[in-house]
Amino acid sequence: MFQEFKEFIARGNVLDLAVGVIIGASFGKIVSSLTDDIIMPVVGYLTGGIDFSSKFYQLGSVPAKYTGSLTDYAALKKAGVTMIGYGSFINAFINFLILAFIIFLIVKQANKIMPKAEEPAAGPSEVDLLTEIRDALKK
Repeated sequence: MFQEFKEFIARGNVLDLAVGVIIGASFGKIVSSLTDDIIMPVVGYLTGGIDFSSKFYQLGSVPAKYTGSLTDYAALKKAGVTMIGYGSFINAFINFLILAFIIFLIVKQANKIMPKAEEPAAGPSEVDLLTEIRDALKK
């Protein structure tokens, strides 16, 4: 069993996958920071100071022991108030769009750089083969 595991790990595609996951996780953090710390503040500034990360609809009641702000999304969430955090969703969606666009650009560039696999030469069609067989049988 150890030998099979060793062979599995030694395959190139497993190692490539591991490297891709690690780089992807790090890249995701960079994109989250780009969205949260650069893009969304600019969007907030352009929309009159709106902070999307704290936008929510409160569904449940606030616990009696809660003494914090009723507009602080993070504090209300920590207190266990049921809410729909649409601002967090907007941030996550923008993160996804940025990440997807960057991956698209990377794949597009990689496709330009990588040599294209040569397609095998097309042989005779099925009709041509059947015609040759018919002609051979006639002789």
